[in-house]
Amino acid sequence: MKRALLFLSVCTLIYTSKAKSQTYNSFYGDIVNSVSASNIIADLTTFENLGIKSNGTTAITNAQNWIVSRYQSLGYTDIIEQPFTYSGNTTNNIIITKTGSVYPNTFLIIDAHYDTLNGPGTNDNGSGTVLLLEMARLLKNVDTEYSIKFIHFSGEEAGLIGSNYYVNNTVIPDNLDISLVFNIDQVGGVNGLINDTVVCEHDMSNPTENNAESLIKTNILATCIGLYSNLNTELSHAYGSDYVPFENAGKIITGLYEKNETPYSHTINDVLANMDPNYLYQVTKGSLGAALEFAVGITTLSTEEVTPIEKKTLKSIPTLQKE
Repeated sequence: MKRALLFLSVCTLIYTSKAKSQTYNSFYGDIVNSVSASNIIADLTTFENLGIKSNGTTAITNAQNWIVSRYQSLGYTDIIEQPFTYSGNTTNNIIITKTGSVYPNTFLIIDAHYDTLNGPGTNDNGSGTVLLLEMARLLKNVDTEYSIKFIHFSGEEAGLIGSNYYVNNTVIPDNLDISLVFNIDQVGGVNGLINDTVVCEHDMSNPTENNAESLIKTNILATCIGLYSNLNTELSHAYGSDYVPFENAGKIITGLYEKNETPYSHTINDVLANMDPNYLYQVTKGSLGAALEFAVGITTLSTEEVTPIEKKTLKSIPTLQKE
């Protein structure tokens, strides 16, 4: 992601865990508390060791194969590798679908790019890649009302090539019903700094008809980050990453980006040693809480907890409340 040094002050709002219009959902919290810091470190290490994942390299093919194998090991079977060609080389978007039980044909898309530029890209965007993997691990056996697509895009660093291809060749021709696109790009933090804030991004560009709903969803994202992690949040405008083609197609988008921007992006020094793994751990927790909110996680009460007349699947306690 290409990022300006300064955010537009007119669109920046500070959120803390004390200012909430939602309440903590204990069912979601139990799932969030299962996020594994060791899993995150292990996946970041593997991602880094795969090398510079640029177009046409063995490294990007190996990264693709590793991502697919990780989902297979988690028990996912609806895995599509979508090939596309640019600059004379073929690479793949990776699309994994988890079907919802109430609205199976409406999708929450959670995405991150896995290609890198000039270095191993452990932060940009190994951080987003492994966040999706950990989220998918914990959501695998959780029933949700809405379907979820975990999408790992290639070609982001060359100009959003893979996400544009997916929108133009799948989303638009299939008239895909998307409730929200949740983009994760560069959320690994900077070693040695106080990394206590994540930036939540909302749509402020044309077409404008999706902007208001994007802000609503981004406020929900910011609240969930506060409820399910120890991070503060800051709102800013969305640009320069894989949500842009969806945004241009009129879809509702939101996203996350680190507050302290690494100076090592797109260099050989974009490595784990220059990141803050605990920050990524907290971002993962907050993101998972938000994903459960957006997809609407469902829990089933045990027979010991209910009377016979109540033995049914219940939606988890609503977390949205009017102020």
